[in-house]
Formats: sequence, structure tokens, C-alpha cells
Amino acid sequence: MTLPTLEFETHPGPGASVILLHGLGADGEDFVPVCQELDLTAVGPVRFVPPSAPVIPVSINGGYAMRAWYDIRQPGQGPREDEAGLRQSQAAIEALIAREVERGVPASRIVLMGFSQGCAMALMTGLRHPHRLAGIVALSGYLPLADTTEAERHPANIPTPIFMAHGQDDDVVPMSRGAQSRDHLLALGHSVAWHEYPMDHSLCLPEIRALNAWLLSVLASA
Repeated sequence: MTLPTLEFETHPGPGASVILLHGLGADGEDFVPVCQELDLTAVGPVRFVPPSAPVIPVSINGGYAMRAWYDIRQPGQGPREDEAGLRQSQAAIEALIAREVERGVPASRIVLMGFSQGCAMALMTGLRHPHRLAGIVALSGYLPLADTTEAERHPANIPTPIFMAHGQDDDVVPMSRGAQSRDHLLALGHSVAWHEYPMDHSLCLPEIRALNAWLLSVLASA
């Protein structure tokens, strides 16, 4: 599966990349304002890569086809998590990472970022990637396939810093679910910077500013 992508370079010859994974029903365009808001000048030229997920039927929405990284099922519709869909999208995101490496950006200078469903994919893919990444950004989402994470994660990304942020009033992915994922990651020995904000299932400017500072930190030390 080849994902359609947008690309933005802050200057020619980027030495770092940020791959941004959108949420259910959105597409790569949703992250364009975030790319425009982030100022990573201090770490040199950066390439932003927001792909779009495939269009698939989504059970929780009556089977309506939309862009989604994996299916979301109601109770009684089968296994709670769409493991096959998760793993298929993981492979497609791995291909994006490989393309950045082929273009001269080492894995240690690549950040994997996602919102909601994209957050789940960033955590799942980043923790299993066989080469150390610069960082993983998990916004308003959760850790999928949590029970297999310890066995399947790659030692290279156990020390990789993780930025997690969640809205206190999120009624799509309750903050308690995000906090549960945070606690699970901490128990496994991962380094997690946790941020919460008085917002719903969205992003806010203070969150973007905190993320900007964190990105500068992880890319400066990568």
C-alpha cells in the first residue's frame, strides 16, 4: 500500500523529517496549519510529510467509507481492535520512514507524530521500528495492541522520547484512555512527557508551543 503524501520543506536539503499522521475521516491537509505554525529553524532544514490514510469502510460509522488507518468496531462487531488493519497501516508508514532514509535523513532525525487514530499508529509503528527514531508524538489518542507492545517493541526505540498530549474535555478519546496508555508506557520503561489541556478532541496553541519546544530539543540532540 502506497500512501499519498504532501511535503513541505522549510529550506532545501532537509536533514530532519517529521511524519504527521491524521485522525479518522481527515487527510494530510489537516496537518498543514500545524506545519505552518511550527518553527524549527534552530535545527536546520526540516521536511514535513503528512500522508493520507486509505479509504476503508468504518464499522462504527455504519460501514461508511472514509480515510482511516484501521477499522473501529462497536461491541459485538468482532474483535475490539482491527489488528490486520493496524498492521497493514504500520507497514505503509514504515515505507514512508524508509523513503526518508533513502533521501538522506537518518532514522535518528525522524519524528513520527499522530493525532487520534494517527496517534495510535505513531505509537505502534514507532515503538516497533528497528532503528532509533528522534521522537514519537502522540496527540489525543492511545496505545493500540497494548498487550503485545512489550514483546514486539524494538530495543532501539525503548529510549526514544515520547511527547503525549490530551484534552481534558475529550469526548471522542477520553483523557483517561490516554493516561492509561501513558502509564502502560511508563511501566515498560519508556520516557514520556505528558501534557494535558482544557480542550476537547482537538489541538490548541499552548499545546503546539510545547510541542515546538520539545521537537527542537529532540532534534537538537539527535
